[in-house]
Amino acid sequence: MTYKETLFFIAKCLTISSEEKNKQEIENQLKTTEIDWEAVVKVSTGHFVFPALYCNLKRANFLHYLPEELVNYMIHITDLNRDRNQDIIDQAIEINTLLFADNITPIFLKGTGNLLEGLYEDIGERMVGDIDIIVSNTDFEKAIQLLKDQKYSAKDEVYMNFHWHYPKMVKENRIAAVEVHNKVLKKPYTQYLDYQTLKKDSFSVNKITVASFENQSLITVLQKQINDNLYFSKTITLRNVYDSYLLANKTTSRKRVLNNKKIEKYLNNYAIVASEILNQPKSLTFIKNEEASKYLESYLLILENSQAEIKKINRINSYIKLKDKLKILQYSFTDKEYRSYTFRRFKSVPFYLKQFGFIKTKPNS
Repeated sequence: MTYKETLFFIAKCLTISSEEKNKQEIENQLKTTEIDWEAVVKVSTGHFVFPALYCNLKRANFLHYLPEELVNYMIHITDLNRDRNQDIIDQAIEINTLLFADNITPIFLKGTGNLLEGLYEDIGERMVGDIDIIVSNTDFEKAIQLLKDQKYSAKDEVYMNFHWHYPKMVKENRIAAVEVHNKVLKKPYTQYLDYQTLKKDSFSVNKITVASFENQSLITVLQKQINDNLYFSKTITLRNVYDSYLLANKTTSRKRVLNNKKIEKYLNNYAIVASEILNQPKSLTFIKNEEASKYLESYLLILENSQAEIKKINRINSYIKLKDKLKILQYSFTDKEYRSYTFRRFKSVPFYLKQFGFIKTKPNS
């Protein structure tokens, strides 16, 4: 199995609990095709969906097609992940109680938010990294101080004022790091998913506030596409695709009109790729225009390891990184937060060493 074949096999497996067509195709493939299970484990782990793969195969009653040793391993990993997620839920409840007692209403986002609002049939299927919360701008510093008073601390206390969250905060004997946001998207898109917008459409689960399924869907796509510039590199993880699919099943249509052509393009092009990966489920809708078709074509070429396409993407990424740095400099003339950050960086010797390649930048985890 090639990488692309493995990826599409795993993705299709993630939908067999609710897509009958995919369920039949996967069962036929399991019966008639030699599956490279080593590749499946490697790719599903790299895309953070190994437990979700197991849970869906189990719900479809397909585990008897798998090697027994693999099934036992999947059970073990999923059990560990389920226990971890229960600890994360308990930690989230603890944080909510702490902040709520001081009249701060945090909204839980992303993986932890999905766990709390019951998106998954089994809490063991989602691999969660951090606990992400957003609070209002006025409560931001107070929320951070309350966590510090409870022995949470950040490895890097230098906060970039315009960044979308405070550095990760950890606490001894607590399983997850906490990211306190005062915004979800970077400038100039902040307003589309700011605290007040999310609060207006949020709902409560056991006295914990979570973003609406629709807004969670937007966050799932746009935070990666915009903040991390993954739109240009066409880097899409199955964990995000799976979340998008489950959230789409919870919302019959995306009601919010964002009135931003660039954001609409990001969402539409992501949707056509996600739909292709998952074998066209009805819940993932998109407009098949020329731009979206070209985006999908480029993504598929990357999966097939087209060196020409990869070199093209690398050139684009280099340009986008330079453009982002110039934007920060531009914003610093009109925005106090950006100006403060820029002056601090210009006075930093490591900053210059990094720009000239003497210090290598660590990849994002």
